Amino acid sequence: MTHSHSLLTFGTWYAGIHGYLSTCVCVFGIVTSIFNITVLSRKNMRTPVNNILSWLAVSDMITMVSYVPFAIHFYILNNPMQLSPTKNNKGWTWFMLFHLNLVNTTHTISIWLCVLLSIIRYAHLRSPARGEYVRLRRLKLSRIFIMSIYISSAVMMTPNFITKKIVEKPTMDNQTVYLIIDDNLINSDSQAAIILNYWLYAITGKLLPCVLIFIFGGLLIYKIHEKTRRRKQMMQISCANRTRLSEHSRTTKMLLTVIVLFLVTELPQGILIVMSITTPNIFDLIYVPLGDLMDIIALVNNAINFVLYCTMSQKFRNTFFDVYCACLCMHTQNESDLPLRQKIDSYSNNNQV
Repeated sequence: MTHSHSLLTFGTWYAGIHGYLSTCVCVFGIVTSIFNITVLSRKNMRTPVNNILSWLAVSDMITMVSYVPFAIHFYILNNPMQLSPTKNNKGWTWFMLFHLNLVNTTHTISIWLCVLLSIIRYAHLRSPARGEYVRLRRLKLSRIFIMSIYISSAVMMTPNFITKKIVEKPTMDNQTVYLIIDDNLINSDSQAAIILNYWLYAITGKLLPCVLIFIFGGLLIYKIHEKTRRRKQMMQISCANRTRLSEHSRTTKMLLTVIVLFLVTELPQGILIVMSITTPNIFDLIYVPLGDLMDIIALVNNAINFVLYCTMSQKFRNTFFDVYCACLCMHTQNESDLPLRQKIDSYSNNNQV
């Protein structure tokens, strides 16, 4: 009881700052996701792995774009711990329902993209692409897999969409607020459909992808050690080959960091969902007080990929500087040329007959 009371106290305290913190993280993440998409979609960056990372950035950006108005309305402009007709009116409750379904879908998309990322990187280490035909074929396959993940994730979340309903609830002062509840709680004495829905989400959206990430992440670690050992045994290889192998190793480590962060973020949520299904009161006493904390951890995970790419990939840094610094330099050059052009135009106009 003491631990549950401490969690409730923490949840109440953190809710007071969650709106401001999550909004800042989302704004940063939206901007950096745009950087990721524009850089990774450049012609010289088009590979199956970068294609997956681009669509991962799209999924993360959708999550954060939806989260900004949600956080501002429900956490900053209104008391997050109280129901009110202003906060919980019909329009904003519909938006909350849309937001929750959208975020659950994009989270599912992102974690399955990480599974695909680990599988494709492992397949590349086992048999590197040789020749333009193989590279283009793998790029095409990656696009098919990505679209399949987007579509199948939406389909997997369909039971969650259709089991939610908005209902009216009168307040003590005869006003009306709107709440989201499971439709089966109204239409049936049995909660079998709700339990099945939670199990489906816990397994397909959390636990199964985490298991696959753990397996292929372990295989990636093994491959990194294997290549490192082989490189030490071949110290006589050329400097160019050593540089290329080192860059491949850094890329693999960067991707491994990305998928491990997803594993650390998503696995505890999956475990808590299973505990909430199987153990009474766990949802109210543990999952709800920690819900906002799990949200901010997931948002930070979405937002920091740009930092990881910049710090761990020289090719990403070079392309980023080529794209954005070139645009900045052109803009600065145009501004510096403007006064000279104005003087020339003024001279011409003042000397016309």
